Amino acid sequence: MITRFLTSVAALGLTAGMAAADYKLTILHTNDFHSRFEPINKYDSGCGAEDNAEGKCFGGSARLVTAVNDARARAENSILVDGGDQFQGSLFYTYYKGKVAAEFMNKLGYDAMTVGNHEFDDGPEVLAGFIDTVDFPVLMSNANIENEELLNDRIMPSTVIEVGGEKIGLIGLTPEDTDELASPGPNVVFSDPVPAVQAQVDKLTADGVNKIIVLSHSGYGVDQRVAQETTGVDVIVGGHSNTYLSNTSDKAVGPYPTVVNGVQIVQAYAYGKFLGELNVTFDDDGNVVQAVGEPLIMDNTVTEDQAALDRIAELAKPLDEIRNKVVASAAAPIEGDRSICRVQECEMGNLVADAMLARVADQGVQIAIANSGGLRASIDAGDVTMGEVLTVLPFQNTLSTFEISGQGIIDALENGVSQVEEVKGRFPQVAGLKFTWDPSVAPNEGRIVEVLVAEGDSYVPIDPNKTYLVVTNNYVRNGGDGYKMFMGDDKNAYDFGPDLADVTAEYLAANAPYTPYLDGRIQKK
Repeated sequence: MITRFLTSVAALGLTAGMAAADYKLTILHTNDFHSRFEPINKYDSGCGAEDNAEGKCFGGSARLVTAVNDARARAENSILVDGGDQFQGSLFYTYYKGKVAAEFMNKLGYDAMTVGNHEFDDGPEVLAGFIDTVDFPVLMSNANIENEELLNDRIMPSTVIEVGGEKIGLIGLTPEDTDELASPGPNVVFSDPVPAVQAQVDKLTADGVNKIIVLSHSGYGVDQRVAQETTGVDVIVGGHSNTYLSNTSDKAVGPYPTVVNGVQIVQAYAYGKFLGELNVTFDDDGNVVQAVGEPLIMDNTVTEDQAALDRIAELAKPLDEIRNKVVASAAAPIEGDRSICRVQECEMGNLVADAMLARVADQGVQIAIANSGGLRASIDAGDVTMGEVLTVLPFQNTLSTFEISGQGIIDALENGVSQVEEVKGRFPQVAGLKFTWDPSVAPNEGRIVEVLVAEGDSYVPIDPNKTYLVVTNNYVRNGGDGYKMFMGDDKNAYDFGPDLADVTAEYLAANAPYTPYLDGRIQKK
């Protein structure tokens, strides 16, 4: 009797100890992959087989397969999630749309992803086809899709998965301004992320879920606001701003994880260059008691999976003839990094704006305005292939010409510099004009202090009442990146010019070897 009692007490003690045991979860994550199934170079552009053999390349799906398998093997419990923008960025997307992304995400065994703005680049139809193909939930909480038949039954605001006997709540977030950044159509209405997240947290909590992760394609700044203004979120896996967080690199924007209001915020740069690995320990009540990790660089120390390599090579065959064609040469690297082009004059911006203006100058067009968000990579020195140009300009945008008043141009530039602090893609790269802006002035309150337009061999102050001929791309002309002043049927617009990538390639060829330059056309007061 005594022995049985002691045994029962011991069992109860063991059970109590087990109930209070910590739960460990490894969160593996990617974001802003942008169809970089093949390795990239240090400029985030394509990296050839020879350079890859010499250890100069990063990323690629074949390395991710190996890295994810290795990380899972050393984890007690793990999930693999994505912070959005799998679509767009290479010929693989141009040719296959979302099919290759779906194939490799299934192969890698993702548990969930959130919708990025680029998932809407080809409208709801392509996104719907992608969702039908993948083996995991695609999430978005801050959008009303009730009136979009193609998506209404396909996207959930949140979901619950079970890992190691524990329920994990996952919530998706998409940029609130996706209607300005992509082509979601009129039936998808986006909203503030904070109340959207809180509503899903409350729902999950009511269902007994106490471990909650937000997959957020909203940017590092918005993620910090969401963390600060909500309760119940444990981890935010970010994207959209291509932010590199690290505890070891002096190039990092912040620590990994960045902790705000007790919420662990992570992001892993972009283009598959890193695999994020956050090791989180929860107590029995779902509180985070420890969160440590570091993005793992996908360099030549990570072996490429042979089966993945073979499949990518097979998929690449139809693309090779297009992208391997040498179209020009560059005398020096052409800087197109987003951290530069989205805040100031940059070499790639000058190249693209100059190319646009040169193509239509004989039509009397005086001014070119390009959105920096359309510039997706740099180009290194030497031979320039069409594949490299398409990596810089992957969106298949066409030249658009239109008429607008000088005041309309001033308003456009004001929009362009309104979100510099958030490093947004609306920052304008220009040709045929110069402008000066003052960052000390509040956004949209008169940051543009001077605008000069080229006339002959000199520059003269812009006339607000004069009508000017302008060239941009069809995305911007139709209101993308906040350029709503360019919209409308009253602009005598033509939106169906040649492809911007072709225009840029031809301009490079005509000026080969092309020498990148800055000339002070954009000044900061």
